[in-house]
Amino acid sequence: MPNEGNHAMQDYCLISRAAHVIERSGLAMAGAMCGTFVAAQLAKADFAAFDTFGFTAVMVLAGMIAFYLGIDIPWLPAGGARHRPRVEPVELLSAAGTFLAAVAALISVCAIVLDEAPHRAWELVIGSWWLVGTAMQISAGSIARLRLARKVYPQSSSPAHAGDPVFQRHQG
Repeated sequence: MPNEGNHAMQDYCLISRAAHVIERSGLAMAGAMCGTFVAAQLAKADFAAFDTFGFTAVMVLAGMIAFYLGIDIPWLPAGGARHRPRVEPVELLSAAGTFLAAVAALISVCAIVLDEAPHRAWELVIGSWWLVGTAMQISAGSIARLRLARKVYPQSSSPAHAGDPVFQRHQG
């Protein structure tokens, strides 16, 4: 009954993918909450540009995208066990971005809860940390996904595959 094993593997893959999507969605919601806190704290800074719906929406969206893409960096398939592990710059970029964004959100939450407004210069620093942190997360997540796609599909856009029926199906 090899067919039963195939169904079990398909079920496992489906459940695993669903769990991954649920996890990523939860992280996106956490990023949205962090963006909301930073936007709320900056709105108290008496800068007209920070006290708009558009600004808040951009902060929330940046948090959602950054936490969805940047926290889960896909791994490239192992090249060989004999090679010494190396520090992956994309992982460091993601980690630093997550740290900066989380610190900005934490300070914003504390300022809101304690009803303490930081000095105006610190409000700009906190906003900058959020901006830089989310940009680092989005960049790291995008770079890692592009690298993985190139590794998995290294020649998919090559003219050498123009006569390949599988390639043609994916193109049209």
